[in-house]
Amino acid sequence: MTTKEEVLECSVANFTKFGSKRFTMDELASSLGVSKKTIYKFFENKEDLVIQCVELLIQNYKDEIKSIDEDPITSIILIYKKAFQHVSHFKPSFIFGLKKYYPKANLVFDEFRDYTLNTLIFPLLVVAQTDGIIRPEVNLRLFCDLYFVRFEEIALKNNIFFDNYTNEELLRHFIIYNLKGITKEGYKIDFE
Repeated sequence: MTTKEEVLECSVANFTKFGSKRFTMDELASSLGVSKKTIYKFFENKEDLVIQCVELLIQNYKDEIKSIDEDPITSIILIYKKAFQHVSHFKPSFIFGLKKYYPKANLVFDEFRDYTLNTLIFPLLVVAQTDGIIRPEVNLRLFCDLYFVRFEEIALKNNIFFDNYTNEELLRHFIIYNLKGITKEGYKIDFE
């Protein structure tokens, strides 16, 4: 018998590969070898399934980063390194489809973005600035808004970046070089 977890795993794999709008419930049922009725025993509708898929992706990511316990700058880099590893497997239609077709799922994703930026990244930047790693004149909120808000939308735009550059190159240009620009002279970022 097919479990809810199996439906979620199959859905995540296909939604991130083809887009949640494009991959249909009929295709999902077929790939699982079950009827749509079986899927609807676990989920109210497709949007409920998409929401739970987004929540699963978020939880998997949070589980991977919860053990990061380095200095503030290294922690930020590792958090984004994991993010790039996850996002590089998404087709642009997955993220953009949430916004267009599944507003409740998009809200879950937006709340996660806010959580990541305001609960994880910003406090680490504050600690780094308090510890004298980041120059005191840097407006950390502005820095976050300029460089860290919605980076995945920029990176996923038409898949150009993930098709043409490695995750390491993207991490350096999106995150590391921007962090280097605000750290005090002489501070060495270990990802050289």
